[in-house]
Formats: sequence, C-alpha cells, structure tokens
Amino acid sequence: MSTRDVIAILPLLILAAAAVAVMLSVAIRRRHAVSAALTLAGLIAAFLSLWPVRSVAPADVGQLLVLDSYAVFYIGLILAASIIFVLLAYGYLERCEGQRDELYILMLVATIGSAVLVASAHFVSLFLGLELLSVSLYGMISYLRSRPLPLEAGLKYLVLAAASAAFLLFGMALIYGALGTMQFRQMTDLLSSGSRSDQWLVLPGLALILTGFGFKLALVPFHLWTPDVYEGAPAPVTAYIATVSKGAMFALLVRYFYRSGAHDLGQIFVLFQVIAIASMFAGNILALLQTNVKRMLAYSSIAHLGYVLVAFQVGGGMGAGAVALYLVAYFVTTLGAFGVITVLSDGTHEAEELEDYRGLFWRSPGLAAIFTAMLLSLAGIPATAGFIGKFYVLAAGASSSLWLLLVSVAVTSGLGLFYYLRVVVAMYQASPGTRESQHMQAGIGRLVLAFLTLFLFWLGIFPGRILSVIRDAVAGLT
Repeated sequence: MSTRDVIAILPLLILAAAAVAVMLSVAIRRRHAVSAALTLAGLIAAFLSLWPVRSVAPADVGQLLVLDSYAVFYIGLILAASIIFVLLAYGYLERCEGQRDELYILMLVATIGSAVLVASAHFVSLFLGLELLSVSLYGMISYLRSRPLPLEAGLKYLVLAAASAAFLLFGMALIYGALGTMQFRQMTDLLSSGSRSDQWLVLPGLALILTGFGFKLALVPFHLWTPDVYEGAPAPVTAYIATVSKGAMFALLVRYFYRSGAHDLGQIFVLFQVIAIASMFAGNILALLQTNVKRMLAYSSIAHLGYVLVAFQVGGGMGAGAVALYLVAYFVTTLGAFGVITVLSDGTHEAEELEDYRGLFWRSPGLAAIFTAMLLSLAGIPATAGFIGKFYVLAAGASSSLWLLLVSVAVTSGLGLFYYLRVVVAMYQASPGTRESQHMQAGIGRLVLAFLTLFLFWLGIFPGRILSVIRDAVAGLT
C-alpha cells in the first residue's frame, strides 16, 4: 500500500484507532466521560483528516474503495452527524442506569461501516460496509436491555436486516453471473453494449439489490420495521439510524446506479417511480394516524426518502446534487427533532407521546421553539433548510418532466403539514396537568440544538455556500 493510499483511508484508520482506544479505556476503568471524550476526539480527528484526503482525491484504494470528492463529502456529513450523536447521547446516557461505554464503541464501528459504504466501488466493499453498519446497529438499538421495547426493536431489525442482506447477496450473485465483474465502473460498458449481459439475469439481480436497499432505507413496501424500531430504540440511537444509516445507504445507491449504468435501464426507472410514489403517500398517510411522536417521525422519514428518490431519478449532476442537498437538510432537521426528544427523555421514560409535548412552551420556551423550527423544516416551510431541499428536488424533477412525481410531492407535502402542525399546536397549548420533564437542564444538548437551529435557518436563507460544495462533490460522479 502506497503513502497515497494510506492518506486516502486516513479517516477510516482514525475511526478504527478510536474504537480500539475506547475499548482499552473501558477495559482498564469504566469512566463515561473519558469514553465520550475519546470518541469525540476520534470523530473530530477523522473529520479534520478529510483535508489531506482531498489533496489526494480521487484515489482508488485497490479495487474496493474510491476516495473521490463525492466520498469525502458524504464521509464529512456522516462524521458531523456522529459528533452530534455523541454530544446528545452523553447527557441521555447519564440519566440511564447500567453500563454506558460500549454504545460509543458500537457507534464508531457503525460509522466506519457507513464511511466504507459511501466510498465503495465494488460489491465486496459494499457488503463489508453494510455488515459493519448493521451488526453495530443491532447492539445500539437494543442497548437499554432492561427495557422491553429496545430488545423487541433490536430483534425485529436483526431479522429484517438479515433478510435484506440475503436479497442483496442474491442480487449481487446474479449480476456477477451476467456480467462477470463486481466493480461498478466495469459494469457500465457491459450493460450498455449488451454483448455480455444476459437481461434475464441482470434485471432480476437489480430488482433484488433494490429490495436490499429498500429494507435499509425503509422504502415502501419494505418499511414495516421502521415505526417499531424508531419507537423502541433509545432516542439518540433513533436519530443515528434516521440520519447516518440512511444517508450512507442513499449515497451508495446513487453511486452504484449512476456508476454502473443501471440507472438508465427503463424497467428499473419505472420501478423507482412506483416505489417513490408509494413511499410518499404511505409515509404521510400513516403518519397522520399517529399520536406517538417517534412513530410519526418514522413514517415521516419514509415519505422524505420518497422525496429524495424523485431527485435520484433525474440523473446526472443535477439529480445527484439535489439528493445531496436534501440529505443535508434532512440530517440537520432530523437530528434536531430527535435531539429535542433526547433532551426531554430520561432513564425510565421516553418523551414520545403527543401528551408529553402538550404545553411544552410554558415549561421550556426554548425547546418548544427549536422543535417548532425542526417540524416546520420537515414540512418544507420557507426560510428553513427543508424548504431549500424540497425546492431543489422539485426543480430537478421539473427539468426532467417528472410531472407525476412532482404532483405526488405537492399533494403529500400538504398532508405532512397537518400532522407536523398538530404537534406544534399541542406544544403551545396551556396544560398545567402535563407531566413535566425533570431534565430540562441538559446543557450540552441545548447548545447542540441551538447550533442545529441556527444552521437550519442559515441553510434555508443562504444556501449558496453548501450548494457550491455539493456541486464540487458530485462533479466527478457522473
């Protein structure tokens, strides 16, 4: 391995070293603050190492990984979200009984898996990254094992993740059997020429791969695990699943289908359209029926991934750019929404029912204002990051005349506004009898939420800088 290769994978090496360091620290003496500090230091160091990685990008590390501007952008997004996770999880775990340190080790390994996914250029690295992420998430979801719901959620995710991995592997086998290669780049010429591609193997293989992706992204009809896992997992872990896990998988979806040429196959395009429309309608309609805020956000995330699929189908730099911008807005907003839930939760009670938020403004005006901003961003209200993300999705869809999808976005966004505003109205209602949280004083969590709120409005009002970064990131992808 050359020096260039070592520099290219420096973030992965730092994350692995941080996981080992936390593990050794726990073996010597359990100190929650030390474990959190080591984890935070490792994540920040990995984030800073992206600057030397940019100097050698694009760099192919063997046949498995490609560290280009696209991978650097998404690894940076994943690391930033992981840093926020640690800051939110620290205060949450302080209020919980039992061992706390191992959650950070699991999160670091999951972050390594996510980084491998976004840099994958080969089926082997794809599957290795996926398993690193999935196996870590099993433990993270069921981490509070003294409670019944986390164990149930972890078991459900284990079964369905195993099923999705089986679909993915079978699809890879069919593609390899048809094309004789597992590298994304080499598939392009083979699919376009048709000389070596047996369509009766390629199309079923792509359908099975899409099924595997659909489970991980919780797209309809592969979404049934989502509300139960979101409800059962600890609040900061739910935030991690909703952002880092799904963001890494979608970044991989874009790279694979764009680089391999599979995106241009008409049959797959139609299948993506059906899934996108079904996800938008089912996610929003089912969210309307919820009184549990975590389940509502779970169904809402299904709809939001449907919106991202609209931009994905545009293709080219505009489609990839719209996907990246929407994911940035989705990361900020979702981390903020679940961050409020995290701050209001304690060791025995998750602030997940609508009644927990009734009258919140009169108990904690700051948190109510932050949660309002996050919900309005999810609804796509102007001056928020969610509005900018949705605007660029619509612009990308209009450029390719995807009118049916655009009408679906408009109609379902109207449905979404109703259930978001229902939570907002509850927060500003006077309700003296409402159960009050005893943990409003979570200082670090409040600071993180304030930062996310400022970034939310900055992105919504001044998106030029992030758009420039995204354009550079996706320039070499297509």
